[in-house]
Amino acid sequence: MAQEDKVNVLLVDDQPAKLLTYEAVLQDLGENLLKASSAREALQHLLKTDVAVLLVDVCMPELDGFQLAAMVREHPRFKQTAIIFVSAIHFSDGDRLRGYEMGAVDYVPVPVVPEVLRAKVKVFAELYRKTRQLEQLNADLERRVAERTAELEASNRQLRESERRRSLALAAGQMGSWDWDIATGECQLDAGQSRILGIDPKTARLDIDTIRAFIHPEDLARIERLIRQKATDTNNFQTEIRILRPDGQTRWCICAAAMTAGPDGDIARVSGVTTDISELKEAEARRTLLMKEVDHRARNALTIVQSIIRLTKAPTIEAYVPMIEGRIKAVSNAHALLSESRWEGADLKRLAEEELAPYCNGEAERITVRGPSVLLKPETAQSIALVLHELATNAAKYGSLSLHSGRVVLSWKWQHDKLDLQWEEIDGPPVQQPSAKGYGTKVITDSVVHQLRGTAKLDWRPTGLCFAMSTAAEGINLAGADSP
Repeated sequence: MAQEDKVNVLLVDDQPAKLLTYEAVLQDLGENLLKASSAREALQHLLKTDVAVLLVDVCMPELDGFQLAAMVREHPRFKQTAIIFVSAIHFSDGDRLRGYEMGAVDYVPVPVVPEVLRAKVKVFAELYRKTRQLEQLNADLERRVAERTAELEASNRQLRESERRRSLALAAGQMGSWDWDIATGECQLDAGQSRILGIDPKTARLDIDTIRAFIHPEDLARIERLIRQKATDTNNFQTEIRILRPDGQTRWCICAAAMTAGPDGDIARVSGVTTDISELKEAEARRTLLMKEVDHRARNALTIVQSIIRLTKAPTIEAYVPMIEGRIKAVSNAHALLSESRWEGADLKRLAEEELAPYCNGEAERITVRGPSVLLKPETAQSIALVLHELATNAAKYGSLSLHSGRVVLSWKWQHDKLDLQWEEIDGPPVQQPSAKGYGTKVITDSVVHQLRGTAKLDWRPTGLCFAMSTAAEGINLAGADSP
């Protein structure tokens, strides 16, 4: 027997001859035999050494076998130690019961039968050895279970972290994942997919009929057709769909799915990812609208420029160029104001001040501009800018702005859904109504009457020109106005 497999057997008796007898009988077992001549000496051995079997004489001085057994059993290390009593006196049943209560597992009477004693010690020594091996196996098993549990916990943590990162990635990409078991009709959605559908997954009933209600009928028919046809040879597909939310919103999405076939070859499960592209769709629609709007505005600007070029007349090229440049600059100023407001509208007062600023010659009192805040829509702003340019150019050449003492008062009123605008020249040279209608007059009247659908009146007073125009709200296309 290997040394590490041997167990300790403690022999306790106050008579050395008996100890030698026990040793001779048990030495063939191959175990480690320890000897003690008293209970106290036995306790010293027990405190230092693990003992499998304790063979003790009942009748000993100071502490007898019963007392030693009671003390041994009180120690946690020796609760499983087998105690065999050896007694030369005849035990009654009461004595035997007392011994068992003290922790004895067996009795050996004197004279000792070697074979019997050897057999009893062998049984309990082997039981102790198997118990110790079993405890070691249990410890190894617990260690392995603990290691495996730690591995599983680490794996679960990694899976949870992976799932968290996946969820974050899906959320960042406006995405959601889903799984549909065709046999049961059960649908599993993650938080991202529930968010796309606009539902609470804790309260919503998630089956295929419920999910179908969220998909636009035209798109649903296309998806079901793809599933029936198994899409492609790789059993996956990608298509664009519309999601109809319970709150009435429509979300545009790209649905990418993979299909798994069952044992019979039919599609048994469909899993996929949905990407919300509504913002991209809206941006695309805005770009398309912007392109159309830019095209429309460019055409309008070119039309105005063509009209200016076609109708402008001058005796020489030198006179023609500044006239063209001035009129185009008037349209350009209005365009700049509209660009600042993202083409939402141009303020009439600012438009007038910027158009008339070059004619002030450093004297702000020469031109007076007053009126409530009126926000003009793009087409209206360009038309009025051209009208003001023609009036100012004419005043600088022939009217009040041609003299240092001359003045101009531009005013307007907004009331009863009608805009009344007046241009009055004061302290200028005497003027007379022209015999022929020039281009400037045509630009003014056409802009007001045809484009703004209003009325225009030019009064050539002796002290200067007085121009008045009036147009209704629907004619001038007001974006907004404050009451005077």
